[in-house]
Amino acid sequence: MTRRRQIYEGKAKILYEGPEPGTIIQYFKDDATAFNNQKKGTINGKGVLNNRISEHIYTRLGHIGIPHHFIRRLNMREQLVRQVEIVPIEVIIRNVAAGTLAKRLGLEEGTPLPRALVEYCYKDDALGDPLVGEDHIECFGWASNEEMRDITEMAFRINDFMCGLFSAINIRLVDFKLEFGRVWENEYPRLLLADEISPDGCRLWDMESDEKLDKDRFRRDLGGEVEAYQEVARRFGLLPEGAENEVLDLEQHRKKRGK
Repeated sequence: MTRRRQIYEGKAKILYEGPEPGTIIQYFKDDATAFNNQKKGTINGKGVLNNRISEHIYTRLGHIGIPHHFIRRLNMREQLVRQVEIVPIEVIIRNVAAGTLAKRLGLEEGTPLPRALVEYCYKDDALGDPLVGEDHIECFGWASNEEMRDITEMAFRINDFMCGLFSAINIRLVDFKLEFGRVWENEYPRLLLADEISPDGCRLWDMESDEKLDKDRFRRDLGGEVEAYQEVARRFGLLPEGAENEVLDLEQHRKKRGK
């Protein structure tokens, strides 16, 4: 595909203008960051795996009626998505105490929560994506009360479905983040699930060993990041046994060509 004009580059993806109005090409990078971009590195092949995993999850969510921006995967690293106006709120759904929640409240990591918990963060890297409440969101006009009701309802529904989706492959969905965007139809906004859902934005633990299969391996210097992402893809049936070497070979060929 002919490379198009770059619109935006983030920590994990690059966005290019799409082939048709209202579309965007989303390119998945191998760059890895943590702690508000203070730690940086590379996980070779991560972008390829996240592209496939996110495609799989969005497709399954579409089957249960969750509206989303994903249209189709274009190649190993790119997918075509609808262009949306991003709501500047990260929605975090937690099923088990881990990460910042465990630290803030003095909880032992791994403690199951009495029920799924939703938190909101204001999307601003310079401020460290601070935790905010629904009053902040309404006060500053980041989203309407009606939109927040829809977002929260959708988030819990996605969580219910994804807990079952991961449980079926023996993975515990500890927590994950979602982003939403607006598309305008006849002057009325409609909310779509946006961004990606992958081991970059989910905490995923093996249900038997509690082995971490997500970006915490990078955050905590555990090593084995590529193998963890590959394991998630393999359990979903997206990476047949032995195919990981084929992926790496294709990646090396791509780099030699200077794509």
